[in-house]
Amino acid sequence: MSPVAERAVSIANCSGFYGDRLVAPREMLEGPLPLDVLTGDYLAELTMLILWKAQQRDPDAGYARTFLTQMEEVLGTCLERGVKIVTNAGGLNPRALADRLRELGDRLGLQPQVAIVEGDDILERLPELQHGGVPLAHLDTGVPLADAGVKPATANAYLGGWGIAAALDAADIVVCGRVTDASLTVGPAAWWHGWGRDDWDALAGAVVAGHVIECGPQATGGNYPFLDELAPGYPGFPIAEVAADGSSVITKQPGTGGAVTVGTVTAQLLYEIDAPRYANPDVVARFDTIALDEIDRDRVRVSGVRGEPPPSSLKVAINYSGGYRNAMTMVLTGLDIEEKAAHAETLLFEILGGREQFDAVDVQLLGRNDETAQLRVTVKDSDPGKVGRRFSNAVTELALASYAGFFTTTPPGPESEFGVYWPTLVPVDAVVHAVVLPDGNRIVIDPAPPPVLASAGRARRVSATPEPLGGPTERVPLGTVCGARSGDKGGNANVGVWTRTDDAYAWLHAYLTVDRFRALVPEAAQLEIDRYELRNLRALNFVVKGLLGEGVASSVRFDPQAKGLGEYLRSRIVEVPIGLERD
Repeated sequence: MSPVAERAVSIANCSGFYGDRLVAPREMLEGPLPLDVLTGDYLAELTMLILWKAQQRDPDAGYARTFLTQMEEVLGTCLERGVKIVTNAGGLNPRALADRLRELGDRLGLQPQVAIVEGDDILERLPELQHGGVPLAHLDTGVPLADAGVKPATANAYLGGWGIAAALDAADIVVCGRVTDASLTVGPAAWWHGWGRDDWDALAGAVVAGHVIECGPQATGGNYPFLDELAPGYPGFPIAEVAADGSSVITKQPGTGGAVTVGTVTAQLLYEIDAPRYANPDVVARFDTIALDEIDRDRVRVSGVRGEPPPSSLKVAINYSGGYRNAMTMVLTGLDIEEKAAHAETLLFEILGGREQFDAVDVQLLGRNDETAQLRVTVKDSDPGKVGRRFSNAVTELALASYAGFFTTTPPGPESEFGVYWPTLVPVDAVVHAVVLPDGNRIVIDPAPPPVLASAGRARRVSATPEPLGGPTERVPLGTVCGARSGDKGGNANVGVWTRTDDAYAWLHAYLTVDRFRALVPEAAQLEIDRYELRNLRALNFVVKGLLGEGVASSVRFDPQAKGLGEYLRSRIVEVPIGLERD
């Protein structure tokens, strides 16, 4: 526990992904608001594959190298001010990153105390787990891993925040591998306030705060649909001031761009979620109990969050090599778009010797309007020679022999290896969650206590949805009534939509059914879709199963992470009661 635990702990984010703004840590420390903890999130499903490929070339790699560049600028300032640093930049090799940080300290004349959270990497233990009766079944398909006939490249369990909490008394920097994104906030908050393992509501509040800040400026105006609400300039990275009861205030450094409003926080809360019961290794956070209040400019209070005991299993992200792929895009202009596309497709596979030779072929006619469209052809195969320059050169051969106006968006290029994501579960006690302290001592974190459902907090009472407005309507874009944010959940996509007012939510709740969603988003027409209600946020969340195939690294979709799906939905023209548009 921190000696100043009676006040809120100020936890800042300075990275939402591997490749995020390099100067963000320095900018956060230069702002007028003091910080207690600086966190950085660098890992995603795709990132683990990127780090694996780097480690194949250099066994000492496998971590987010940009984190070292950032620390070179701010390490001295953090040590001087007592600002703790917590990150998952360790990726597949947290011990190597810890060594590099110590070397950086020596070079700068500093002595940072570095701890490591480990145990998430269970790749070598997969056969043992399978032999012990753990099927490692795919979360969406139910297929056991053994039936897939693949060789995993990475396998990482999502750890909770208690290892981080155990490290912070002794460490200046805590380097993690695969912990949940929210754990980067839960761990410091639990350490600061001295929470117990069964402080469900407080832990759930910290999970929600962590979910808000984990993606950096997405909580402060980044990727936000209502640009007129934002201050000019690059959005400031977010800060969560987490109180002893788990409530928090989301803010940013004054003078930075963007905004922190109920709208920007709601947008991030809806990002990459599914059911309102949001499971983490330490607690299940009830997103249907969150209350948001704008208490000052760029300050939003998050309160009322209820927590329940965590599940008895941990999520595991397995990745394996799916083979090789290549894609080329041809532009079609003017008249007879469909005929030109069919002609080019026929000629291309005539040159190549047929479609059936490839493991997979995907042909999409994209961006159709009155003037142009794009014909995107993707091929996949276990043999890189089939889909390399042999394929892309064949597209180039159409330049003078195909439809009128032929040109491509890129020159011919080589194949690239792609990965496949396999989400699964393992029992909590199958993973050894451990901390290596700066002095070398290793502490094993006990698994979470078994669920005791009788102790779960009750959901906050939410008023019933009012009857939707009737009367005359007008045809306007759906986005005049609601905002939206979308993203990827493995092979699934989520689209969260929200409104400002009760009247707008009443209409949206009644109007935007699953069937209506399918009608507005034709590519989802044949897919399974779940709809979840979050009346406390005036929001609906749609999870579209299988839209992204086998995950972002393997997807052939033009928008493989479904980032634009929410904005596409908002652009659809619908009948809306007159006067219901956004204020």
